[in-house]
Amino acid sequence: MSDSNTTHFNNPSTFILLGIPGLEADHIWISIPFCTMYTIAVLGNFTILFIVKMEQSLHGPMYYFLCMLAVTDLVVSTSTLPKMLSIFWFNSREISFSSCLTQMYVLLCFSAMESGILVAMALDRYVAICHPLRHSSILTNSVVAKIGLAVVLRSGIFALPYPFLARGWPYCRTNIIPHTYCGHIAVVKLACADIRISSYYGLFDLFSEIGMDVFFITVSYTLILRAIFRLPTKDARLKTFGTCISHLCAILALYTPDFFSSLTHRFGHNVPLHFLVLIANVYLLVPPLLHPIIYGVRTKQIRGRLLRLFTPKGT
Repeated sequence: MSDSNTTHFNNPSTFILLGIPGLEADHIWISIPFCTMYTIAVLGNFTILFIVKMEQSLHGPMYYFLCMLAVTDLVVSTSTLPKMLSIFWFNSREISFSSCLTQMYVLLCFSAMESGILVAMALDRYVAICHPLRHSSILTNSVVAKIGLAVVLRSGIFALPYPFLARGWPYCRTNIIPHTYCGHIAVVKLACADIRISSYYGLFDLFSEIGMDVFFITVSYTLILRAIFRLPTKDARLKTFGTCISHLCAILALYTPDFFSSLTHRFGHNVPLHFLVLIANVYLLVPPLLHPIIYGVRTKQIRGRLLRLFTPKGT
């Protein structure tokens, strides 16, 4: 006997994004730090792209990878923040089914891309420290382009099943998503079907992409540290390790919020929903915000170019 109070529809025309459930009255105030962080992230990443383009001395593998990271950071933050701010400021909560799935795909694809680019940067650090005389011959422009293409293809292909699986589920009872954006789990939880295949694929993807990325980064830094400890003097060891600090900070900026967000979603059953949504949004904003700051502060060439840009020529 069917439940007459339940409405089933395979493809709802729209979803309703609630924003941050339970904190609707504070949306305007919450928007201020998010808008500030987004503005800094956009300006910072565009500044990185501009400086690398203009400064001939920065046309090398590490800075090409940094530009790729800046582009992915811009896409990740821009795919969610404008819609989030429209919810906070104008109560514009509707999002079409197709747009929701597109946002889901873009987020999953480019978030994985960030991780892949950090692996490429770890490879650059490994070659620069362990094979310094062969660095320019190993990481040529064509090799850098092929690595970038491999990262893009891997992320794009692995993210494809998510929206296709989500499109295939029947949805029922409600089209209200208690979130600020169309996250994969937030959407498929609305389906009135057994969604274990989506959950299993999510775990497979997590271990296949992020798990392998963390493994390769760990192997790279194990070899890097072994090479550093073989250097004859303490000053040489510190100077060489100093070239890795920016990359290590970028790794922490990406994986720490991700790790914390994953833990709270999987094991924080008693954690308030609004806290989980806030953490998920912070995770999307922190890496794009911190990456240009880290490289701007830590990288001498970028810092020098920035100072020349904002210092009057007569001084």
